[in-house]
Order: sequence, then C-alpha cells, then structure tokens
Amino acid sequence: MIRPQLLIDTDPGVDDALAILMAHAHADIAGLCIAAGNVGLGHTVRNARTLVDLLGSPVPVFAGCATPLVRAAEEDAAFVHGQDGFGDIGFPEPASALADESAALALLRLTRERPGELTLVALAPLTNLALALRLDPTLPLRVARLVVMGGAVTGHGNTGRVPAEFNVGFDPEAAHVVFEAFPAFDLIDWEVTLRHAFDNAEFDDWLAAGDRRADFFGKIVGAARRYNASHERSGLIAADALAMAVALDPSIVTRSETRAVAVELDGRLTRGATVVDWAGRLGRPAQARIVLEVDQTRFAAMVQRALGAQR
Repeated sequence: MIRPQLLIDTDPGVDDALAILMAHAHADIAGLCIAAGNVGLGHTVRNARTLVDLLGSPVPVFAGCATPLVRAAEEDAAFVHGQDGFGDIGFPEPASALADESAALALLRLTRERPGELTLVALAPLTNLALALRLDPTLPLRVARLVVMGGAVTGHGNTGRVPAEFNVGFDPEAAHVVFEAFPAFDLIDWEVTLRHAFDNAEFDDWLAAGDRRADFFGKIVGAARRYNASHERSGLIAADALAMAVALDPSIVTRSETRAVAVELDGRLTRGATVVDWAGRLGRPAQARIVLEVDQTRFAAMVQRALGAQR
C-alpha cells in the first residue's frame, strides 16, 4: 500500500500532537512548518522538535510566522493547552535541530521539488501558507490536496467572538488569502470535530493500552481535558486529528457538501467568521468540500494505531 505523502503546517498544541502522531503512523512526512497560534512561536517550534524526538524520525522542522499577517491576535489558546502548549509538563530541551529555512520558503521549495505529490495539511492559523501564496501564487497548482482544519460553518465558534473558530479567527486575513487562492480544498470545521469527539472512558482505555506515544499524549492532554470538562464540552475533542484522518484517507468522509466559503474581515462582532454560501446566492465558485460526517469507527482505529494501542 502506498503511504500518503504529507506536508504539515501546524502550531503544536495538544491536538496538533495527536495529528502528527497519526501522520507518522500512517504516512510519510516531508516536513513540519510551524506557525504561532495555540501558543507563541518559540513554544510551537520547541514542541514540534519534541515530537520529532519522540518519533525518532528525521522530519525537518521549519519555523514560520510569529504573528498574524496584519493585526495582532486578540488571544492565543494557552488557557486550553497550557502556557507552553504541551500541558506545562516541563519537557527537556529537545535534541532535534531546527532547519535553517523559513516555513513559507520551505512550503514553496518542497512543492517545487515534488509537484503534485504532497498533501498539504493545514492545522494552524494559515499565516505561513498565505505568505507562501503571496510569494508564489502558483503554489496551488503543485499541491495534490489541501486539507484545512478551521472555521465554524454555522457560526458556533470557539473564540471570544461568537461566530469565529480559533485558527481562522487568529489570522482572518491569512484565511482569506488561502480560501481565495485554492480552487478546491477540504474543510474540517470546529463543529464537525465536536460531533466526532471520543468517549472519555474509551479514550482512557486506548491510552492504557498504548506505548510511549500514548504515555506522552496522556501527559500533555490533561490540561485540555480539564478545560473542556469545565466548559461543557463533552468527550475527548480531537480537532486536528480529525483533519488528519481526512488527509490520510479521504474515503473516511461519509457526508459532505461543497460550497463557496469566505472569511469576514471587518465585522465588529463577526471578524474571523467563516461565511458559507449554503444556497448558492453569490455566484462564487464552490471551492470548499465541507466535511460533515466521517466513519467514526475508522477514525478511532487510526487514532488507536497512532497511540500504539492497536497492533
């Protein structure tokens, strides 16, 4: 079986970590391009290097944008992920080196070296990808697929601004650039991830049955689980892992709708909102395959394998 070939843009982050564990278990990773988002760039880069150490695989890590393209972000997600993004466990300085190339340039170089081969998995605010597109608008022609974790397609977001999802809300201008530039992409929004959360007790069983990867993830996910439980979010929410599952195996999607999607940039209450033209009123090309349901059993099996709980 041919393994998927992935290029991952990410801001680790607890759920990013699970997604990267999945990628390592099921695919080949050409590189990790790192943005600020869940926490600041210094932490997200360090966390990516910590993951590379854990995996024991020579995956290059490329540092990217430390701030959004235009406006400073109003908030990060340290209150969910911990101040260091990995649950404030206090891991030692990672041994894996940081590549001497910026993330945006790495995105362009790797897709030029391997045109049509790489699935680009965007798990972070889209700052790095937007910068790469401004440098080279032909980038979409060289990407096999783009899978984006972001947005809230009916306005049930997870930020201080009611309609906005975190990744899009952190850098709306970047999301606008990407959504305008790519003629087709898969969109896994915040709302579908809530519908596909895992039962807590079942997930604990996977952690208990797993290997060192499960031990690692069990440590870093504690703060996020406590936050979610105190904010009436049920189950183990694995947003980036769901996007990774779709990237690894598109056939896991059981229901989707393709619609034109845009980003609100100026609204006083709605900046960062994902705007979906559900009724086709605007006459814009429908570029986003919005994932609405996936095969939960297959998704669970992919996560178990990533944790070493399925042999």
